[in-house]
This record gives sequence, structure tokens and C-alpha cells, in this order.
Amino acid sequence: MERFDVVGVGLNATDTLLIVPHFPAYAGKVAFEQEMLSPGGQVASAMVTCARLGLRVKYIGTVGDDERGQIQMASLRETGINLDHVQVRKGCPNQSAYIVIDRSTGERTVFWHRPESLRLTPEEITPEQITCARLLHIDGHDTPAVARAAEIARRASIPVTVDVDTLYHGFERVLPNVDYLVASSEFPLQWTQESDPFKALEAIQNEYGMYFAGMTLGAHGALARVEGKFLYSPAYIVNCVDTTGAGDVFHGAFCYAVLKRFSMMEALDFSNAMAALNCTVLGARGGISTIEKARELMRTAGRRPHPDFAISGCRP
Repeated sequence: MERFDVVGVGLNATDTLLIVPHFPAYAGKVAFEQEMLSPGGQVASAMVTCARLGLRVKYIGTVGDDERGQIQMASLRETGINLDHVQVRKGCPNQSAYIVIDRSTGERTVFWHRPESLRLTPEEITPEQITCARLLHIDGHDTPAVARAAEIARRASIPVTVDVDTLYHGFERVLPNVDYLVASSEFPLQWTQESDPFKALEAIQNEYGMYFAGMTLGAHGALARVEGKFLYSPAYIVNCVDTTGAGDVFHGAFCYAVLKRFSMMEALDFSNAMAALNCTVLGARGGISTIEKARELMRTAGRRPHPDFAISGCRP
């Protein structure tokens, strides 16, 4: 059986980027400056990041058979990712997104659609697909399928990282089998109904027993709780062109850091650096960089700690 460093189960998407000089007011109008097709998606882009960092990678998911699906498959193949268990769904468009990028700030607004026929079921996940890896990375979509993948990984003592951005029905089946939670800033607050992010992360970690409970904070970096202590890693200051895919690249870099046994503080800093570099180029995967450039940024770039997170007990 072929062996891999990381297997990813989850979403891919093909984006249409529209670059505008500034985002219009509600019901307003503005001419766009540029339009481009760009492959992306939470787990797929994280896996591309892992592959570019030199890991052996397998991706499991579904893809439509339209032009967008073909663009996605070509991008994954070019990166050398194993696609043996990617299912091409006949007569189905791939997941797509229209992303409006404000050139003045680099921030993006996303409109997306995923056909129901792209859903991955738990019956389509077999133990052999998961146990061939040293680490499993999942997202929150197709919850029954990723829950099965995480259960298989736990039984095989394979660590599980998860990227979850919002509430999903049945996700309580996933969390007990997660070792590294790296959520959006909204998820822990919504899940626990606790407005304090520190208390929300502590509550999730205490309830489900995961080693690492963290959240990404966009321009403010990342916050995590490990072994009873909070770690805060401020974002690196770069010339931001496009924030699309920054979180996905963060997750891919974090998978790499876990496999390379970085300290958790170094893992957060490295992942922040890789995410920041991706923001300097258009597209979800446009700025995926190298280990050397990430370390250079970590040595030389400025940082802007947020006062709400740079508290006593969190090491910036």
C-alpha cells in the first residue's frame, strides 16, 4: 500500500475572481478591473500547500465534470497530489465561488454554490483510504463522511486536524476524534454560545479532550490553547493583495508543522507566515510560498499584536 504523510478529505472549489477598485455600497455599481479563474477550496488548497512544502499528499473528494472541475483536477495533478480516490461526478458542475476582491484593502467577499450531487457519503470512505497516512486533515462539510474518516483515524492512532468555519449538523460526532482544532474565529463562540474566545476555546477543549484548540483571527493572527496555556501569534505585516485562501494555506502549513514536530508556538508563527505570503498574490493558491521565504518573513517582518489577545499568559 502506498504511504502518504497527509490525507485530506473535504472541499475543493473553482473560483471566479473579480478585482474591483473598491467594494460598492449596497445596491451600488462599480466596474471590475480584472477577472480570472482560480482553483481553491478549503481542504484541496491545504493539500496543495502541504505538497509544495514537500509532503507526500493524498486528496479525497468529489469534483464536477465541467470546465471548473477540469481546472481543479489539473491544478491538483500539477502539484503531484495522489487523486486515486477523487470522484468525478458525471453531469455535475463543480463547486464554484464568485469572489469580489477590493483592491484597496485586499479583502474579499465570497458568493458560493455547491450542488447536492457533489456530496460525499460515509460509505465512500474506507479504512484503507485513511490508514495509509501519518495525519488526516478534514473540514466540516459532508459531516457524516468526515466523521467516519476521523473515527477510522482515531482507531488507527492517526492524528486529526480540522478546519471548521461554521456550525454543521452532527459535528458533535467529529469533535471527539479531533486532535488539532483550528477553527474560524466564529465557530468556537457559536458552538459554546460563549462570547469570550478564551473561555470558548477552553470549553471546547475541556469537553472533547483535544490536545490543541485554536482559532484563526484573520489580520490579527491566531490564538490557541495547549496543555492548559494560551498561545497568541500575531499576524505578519505584508502588502495584502488578496486574502482569498489565506486560512486554507494556514491549515496546510499547520499540518506540515505538526508532522515536522514544531513546537505549537512555532507552528502558529510558521502558519501565519505562510498565510501572509499567500495574501501578497491574487488567488487562493497564488502565493503559496516556500519554507525558506516563510522563515525569512518570520525573521524580518513587522507584527501588529491585537490588545484583546496579547495578554499575560499568551506569548506573542
